Amino acid sequence: MGVLCEGEALSVHAWALLDNHFHLLIRTGKQTISEGMRKLLTGYVVNFNRRQGRSGHLFQNRYKSILCEEDPYLLELTRYIHLNPIRAGVVKTMRGLAAYPWTGHAVILGRVRRPWQDVDTVLAHFGKRRKEAIRRYEKYVSDGVRMGKRPELVGGGLIRSMGGWSEVLSLRRKGERETSDQRMLGSGEFVERVVEEAEEGMKERLRWRKRVMGLPALLRDVAKKEGLGEEEMMGRSRREPVVRGRKIFCQVAVRKLGYTGASVARFLGMTTSSVNRMAGLEEMTELAAWDI
Repeated sequence: MGVLCEGEALSVHAWALLDNHFHLLIRTGKQTISEGMRKLLTGYVVNFNRRQGRSGHLFQNRYKSILCEEDPYLLELTRYIHLNPIRAGVVKTMRGLAAYPWTGHAVILGRVRRPWQDVDTVLAHFGKRRKEAIRRYEKYVSDGVRMGKRPELVGGGLIRSMGGWSEVLSLRRKGERETSDQRMLGSGEFVERVVEEAEEGMKERLRWRKRVMGLPALLRDVAKKEGLGEEEMMGRSRREPVVRGRKIFCQVAVRKLGYTGASVARFLGMTTSSVNRMAGLEEMTELAAWDI
């Protein structure tokens, strides 16, 4: 997790590792949740398979994600996630939970050191003096034991294989404007704002698709604006202007037009990992000022 949280890519506020699944409460930064989860799960599978002398898939299903409004759900979800070992019977008491090393609870209490976990954001809600804040936090979590499973905090998750955002927006276009959705936790205004932003993003992508008809046309536009040759951009040159041109091409193709890294890689004659790296978010500020 440490590598994934470097450079404000992701912030982890709460987590719990159980026998056959885990929970994470994260805030995205310079890295999207899909990128972060891909790196986390792929890295774990590779290391696990190497240790166990096996190959192939390890996880049964895709992960589920729920978009949350920070207030008031940050603390509620932190408590819910950190109480998972008690609900699952892995530990029996709050004292046992405080000593359990596989949740972020012990980290917030200062019992276990995990430099990648952001404890300050949670503790800031319980006071300015650290010892007092930790005491109040621990009582807050303890008070949640009697609340049970809290189904209102579970939701259905954003299951991409079942349609994801396209299903939500399809209902909107039919006039079914629900102010709540199992893919989100938050107020009606929050849900409305998120859906509207997602819809505008889809419209922008469609506008880009109309303006740039396929990868060959995009290559011509980028090469022309960057003063490069098309063949040079598809070659092996490592000249700085050429590398910049390829990065812009990958970012526009993947981020703006929705092409997969694999399809862009086949077009350019590169590896998928190289395209995904070039299409990363680190230089998206530069791309934002680049119009085609």
